[in-house]
Amino acid sequence: MAAGFVHSHASHCESGVMSSMLRYQGLPLSEAMAFGLGAALCFAYLPCLRVNGLPLIAYRMPPRAIIKGLHRGLDLGMRFETFGSPDAGMQRLDALVDAGKLVGLQTSVFWLPYFPPDLRFHFNAHNLLVYGREGDEYLVSDPVAEEPVRCARADLQRARFAKGILAPRGLLYYPTRVPAQPDWARLGRAAIGRTARVMLHTPLPLIGVRGMRFLARSVERLPLDDGGKAARLYIGNIVRMQEEIGTGGGGFRFLYASFLQELAAAAAYPALDSLATRLVAIGDQWREFALAGARMIRNRDPLDPPALAERLRALAAEEKRFFQDLHGAQRAWR
Repeated sequence: MAAGFVHSHASHCESGVMSSMLRYQGLPLSEAMAFGLGAALCFAYLPCLRVNGLPLIAYRMPPRAIIKGLHRGLDLGMRFETFGSPDAGMQRLDALVDAGKLVGLQTSVFWLPYFPPDLRFHFNAHNLLVYGREGDEYLVSDPVAEEPVRCARADLQRARFAKGILAPRGLLYYPTRVPAQPDWARLGRAAIGRTARVMLHTPLPLIGVRGMRFLARSVERLPLDDGGKAARLYIGNIVRMQEEIGTGGGGFRFLYASFLQELAAAAAYPALDSLATRLVAIGDQWREFALAGARMIRNRDPLDPPALAERLRALAAEEKRFFQDLHGAQRAWR
């Protein structure tokens, strides 16, 4: 068992896991700092990847981006292990936990029994921590749970070796080095630069600000000749991706704003404070967009895809100005 480990509730699984893991290693890093230093904020519209037959829309970088970003920036010596068989994966987990290691796991939400049935869905990139075991029960710190939970061996094995998109293949990970006191200015500049480049300058038209505009065009063209059934499904998928899976579009903006505020204080660079305030306002606009879409699909307002598309274009314009100014502040930071 990982002696002295204390569970902490978080907004998002991967940033929460890394915050707890680094705190256990002696570096008190908040979830917001883990998210920001991992350069996790993003937008992606991926019509080629389907979830329940509908396009994937993401508001953060791909799974493991936060873990790998912090691993590089803080020189954690992270060890990543996957397995060809469930038995080998469970035996390795047992050996590490019995040796007192705090171990991160990638799992499928659908097979974790402590999730309420109506919140289980086939998402294979949910991160959690195992800090001990008692017989065939594992002591689990799941960042989205209020308190530590227990998970039976058979259930955890099934969650670790689920099939499908982002199949975890039993992935477990843990640091091999204790992080030194960070150079906040150096790490912050590098992380902000990566995020701004992704949002503004990725050549793929589906990523960043251009991805928002691409999605707006798709929404604008939604057909209504079937009574709006297909359009409601499409808009409902956007709202669900934004507000129900992970922390969502507005929530990730709020988390990144907290990172900017904390970094401004830690690195003595107050120019980031006003940018954080602007990003909170943008997060509010994302929430308003989701509310407008939800009202349409519930027939509380007329179904009007072009009006939603205009909201998306306005958000794209706001985010373009914001990330241009953030990039400018990053480049002026000496």
